[in-house]
Amino acid sequence: MFSLKLIGYFAGFFSTIAFIPQVYKTWKSKSAKDVSMHMFVIFSLGVFLWLIYGITVNDLPIILTNCVILVLALTQVILKIKYDKTSVNCR
Repeated sequence: MFSLKLIGYFAGFFSTIAFIPQVYKTWKSKSAKDVSMHMFVIFSLGVFLWLIYGITVNDLPIILTNCVILVLALTQVILKIKYDKTSVNCR
């Protein structure tokens, strides 16, 4: 069972850090024109539901990774709104 949890932590770690380059690039360039608002909003909803699921089944790897991913995804949404004035129209 321990090795299964370890796989869960590694899967969550790599899934989580995958968002860091996009958030960093958007923040650094102050441009989000190539970022899809629809994708990040839908993705954030999915991650939120995974977080609820993880809490319900009391699975720490799911809870931790989805908390961090949700923060990163919502940060990307905020950066999109801040840096891309056309995002208000969800283009």
